[in-house]
Amino acid sequence: MANTSGFFATSLPSLRPRNLPLVPSFRSGFRSSDGISKVIFCSSSIGTEKVSSGASPSESRLPRLVSRGCKLVGCGSAVPSLQISNDDLAKLVDTNDEWISVRTGIRNRRVISGKDRSLTALAAEAARGALQMAQVDPDDVDLILMCTSTPEDLFGSAPQVQKALGCKRNPLSYDITAACSGFLLGLVSACSHIRGGGFSNVLVIGADALSRYVDWSDRASCILFGDAAGAVLVQACDTEEDGLFGFDLHSDGDGQRHLNAGIKEKEMDQELGSNGSVVGFPPRNVTYSCIQMNGKEVFRFAVRCVPQSIEAALQKAGLNSSNIDWLLLHQANQRIIDAVASRLEVPSERVISNLANYGNTSAASIPLALDEAVRSGKVKAGHTIATSGFGAGLTWGSAIIRWG
Repeated sequence: MANTSGFFATSLPSLRPRNLPLVPSFRSGFRSSDGISKVIFCSSSIGTEKVSSGASPSESRLPRLVSRGCKLVGCGSAVPSLQISNDDLAKLVDTNDEWISVRTGIRNRRVISGKDRSLTALAAEAARGALQMAQVDPDDVDLILMCTSTPEDLFGSAPQVQKALGCKRNPLSYDITAACSGFLLGLVSACSHIRGGGFSNVLVIGADALSRYVDWSDRASCILFGDAAGAVLVQACDTEEDGLFGFDLHSDGDGQRHLNAGIKEKEMDQELGSNGSVVGFPPRNVTYSCIQMNGKEVFRFAVRCVPQSIEAALQKAGLNSSNIDWLLLHQANQRIIDAVASRLEVPSERVISNLANYGNTSAASIPLALDEAVRSGKVKAGHTIATSGFGAGLTWGSAIIRWG
């Protein structure tokens, strides 16, 4: 089992203990194989050389340890126009609105259709929304992280998003595949790039089209998933403004048997002759199977591991659940959200949820819900948010962040 513990800047809310070093520093915590927590303090007054306007944003960068923070300054989202209700699904499988809503909290979901836009287009639209809110030009973006398990190209979709945004300086763009935990991993990766690599404006996009991998004859799984994209812009700042207080990330490959979509060989109309070549060559083409899920086991995993992860991230941040303004979880199932909130003793009025309208949108669910909460005025600048993603892999993780 992999376990990564979070670093955080010294500048935190007034609730934070004040016995931290006064020199500009950040610290990275990790747990060794003997179970002992260890902390590394790093400090520097050296700045990062500014890239000239004509150079690539990823070019000639000096990755020095510097006193830099990172903050979330913009968000955006996009969903397909086609809405599928529980009543619509009742025409495909033996189910009804009450059965679905009681067990999941979901009433509608959005699905990319043949007449609709591509996932890449949704991701680009969400990214534009984040850039506009942050008042940052696409040419000032120096890294794009596309968190998705359903890219429209085997080799990744991030460069196509960069193209759609019109980033003329060719910033580094790559995909992160971690299913429903993808956005959380992307967010922590963005902060790591800023703190350790000298990047200034990082777009983190969560986008998935799981409807393409759903068995629409399986009522246990087809009721859960929808398509969407969400994005945030993470920006470098002084340590006093730092917005990532602590994080906690994990994976457990043994749980893969409970949630997966593995490859399978395509059926062939006619077997290819080997003509005396090696047996089994040429190989058959493969495709991905539909999503296979043991719902009971995934539920048990989530309600056990997610509260533990959030509590660990809070401890690293020097906070507790009473110090947070909002709890924002991956939108998988309302019963999971309620169980985690209850375990953490977070009242329902401080829990962000839009699951009823969109279903489980995988890596898009957290930034989609965040964008709606920010634009509605619910989440305001300075609010502290405990957020957690969990899903296939199995992977899970949490982060304590400040908005704005």
